[in-house]
Amino acid sequence: MVLLLSSIAALWAAGAIASPLQARADPKTYEAEDAVLSGTVVEKTVAGFTGTGYVGGFDTGTDRITFTISSDAAQLYDLSIRVAAVYGEKRTTVILNGGSSSEVYFAASQTWNSVSGGQLLLNKGSNKVEIVNNWGWYLIDSITLTPSGSRPAANINTALVNPAADADAKALYAYLRSIYGKKILSGQQELSYANWIGQQTGKIPAVVSVDLIEYSPSRVAYGSVGKSVEEAIEHHKRGGIISFLWHWNAPTGLYDTEENRWWSGFYTRATDFDIAATLSAGPSNANYTLMLRDIDAIAVQLKRLQAAGVPILWRPLHEAEGGWFWWGAKGAEPAKKLWNLLYDRLTNHHKLNNLIWVWNSIAPEWYPGDSTVDILSADIYQQGNGPMSVQYNQLVELGRDKKMIAAAEVGAAPLPGLLQAYQTNWLWFAVWGDTFINNQEWNSIETLKNIYTSDYVLTLDEIQGWRG
Repeated sequence: MVLLLSSIAALWAAGAIASPLQARADPKTYEAEDAVLSGTVVEKTVAGFTGTGYVGGFDTGTDRITFTISSDAAQLYDLSIRVAAVYGEKRTTVILNGGSSSEVYFAASQTWNSVSGGQLLLNKGSNKVEIVNNWGWYLIDSITLTPSGSRPAANINTALVNPAADADAKALYAYLRSIYGKKILSGQQELSYANWIGQQTGKIPAVVSVDLIEYSPSRVAYGSVGKSVEEAIEHHKRGGIISFLWHWNAPTGLYDTEENRWWSGFYTRATDFDIAATLSAGPSNANYTLMLRDIDAIAVQLKRLQAAGVPILWRPLHEAEGGWFWWGAKGAEPAKKLWNLLYDRLTNHHKLNNLIWVWNSIAPEWYPGDSTVDILSADIYQQGNGPMSVQYNQLVELGRDKKMIAAAEVGAAPLPGLLQAYQTNWLWFAVWGDTFINNQEWNSIETLKNIYTSDYVLTLDEIQGWRG
């Protein structure tokens, strides 16, 4: 870990970590060819590099370059990476001092570009910054560190996008606005694992995220029975907050082969359902009718929650830009069109007014627009319990600081001290269930106890009365 949680909290409280307002140093650039290379090589073929060359050869999992950087104080810096992604869009992993890591996206480019690598909280003295192969085959010219500036106050929208939002949704949104930037809500995927956290730490997460997957008609046809609505109501009755996603099994066209069984029908690889063609064909098309059937089936479950007074952090079409789910397989425009159809069908046709609409992709070209989105979010799977500053800063820019931002799905719960030091004001985090929350490599019990007993992290017992 960059610093132990207790060390960071103590340094932050004592002012030993230089605040952004105290930053005075100029930007400093470090040439990649001067770093320690492991499995990588210095090259000079692509013109426009600085220094005496650049570094390529990121073609195996352990390939990396390691910079040694000295800092006069424990201080937060903005990281910029000068890169040429000449082989297509890529991703790299940035690791600080062998601990917390960040994944950085490189758009395809035949020229050199400076890409934000998020922020790094350097220790006083010597630090190690590693750029490690992830989605390989890219070229690194240099990195630049600039003392971080102060984060301006957010100007969060005061009202929900649905003008007919009910009192429950309004109360939840008002509560979320009241804590944003001051605290973070703890969260967990699946009620059973939320209760497991209570057994391990003595504290139950404030937010429980559940999935409407089993209510998809193409799964019901195979005998699936959903239970997440009952689980949501159970957590709501004890004063908790509910988030819902929907792994939407494709309406039709499931392969159901040995490699791609029917229950994996939300994956692009497991269905021939074409969202672009379906939307273009319009309501007279049979597949379009089946798509509406699915939305209407989910509306039935959401209405049960509305009748029970449960407001929902509603996160459909998640991870669309990844393309691994069928709703994102045909690109940004069909995904945005489907989002708008879903919003209209649930809000205007079904009169579901208990939904707070949570968008779940980062790329600007995928964003459906402010008029149908209440909260921005990202799903982030990186080890080290870090602050996820890369994605946070991208979402701040996407929403122009008018939308609250959530880490809706994570592999590793973030350490509170790092969140505060990096000024990453996530509204909530929710750790995925099996193989992540119960995996020591992702979330040790000691780390979970530190997180769940932090004053910065709100748990179920601390949010009672959020309705006001």
